[in-house]
Amino acid sequence: MDITWLHFIILGLASFRLTRLIVDDLIMEWLRRPFVTVRSVENDKGEIEEWVEPNGWIGEGITCQWCVGVWASAIIFFIYIMVPYGWFLILILSIAGFQSLLYSWSDHHGG
Repeated sequence: MDITWLHFIILGLASFRLTRLIVDDLIMEWLRRPFVTVRSVENDKGEIEEWVEPNGWIGEGITCQWCVGVWASAIIFFIYIMVPYGWFLILILSIAGFQSLLYSWSDHHGG
């Protein structure tokens, strides 16, 4: 099987977005909640910060971007190879991943 550079980039962006969705996004908090403890801590400036502490190996795994990234890549690749119309989901995640990178870049560069 030959994967073009374009497909490789699209698969990478889709994997990136799926990983961020699971590890960071508020919409997936319901998935992480049973496996983490959130603690509110006051910092030196008197501001309240939230710290997420994983519970057990599932909590460690679901909050680790490197761990989830491996599984997300495997899922994306499986969809790419095995699911006839899975390309649509991959493309949507890829576009969303690219948008996320652009937003982060513009946010850090005064855009």
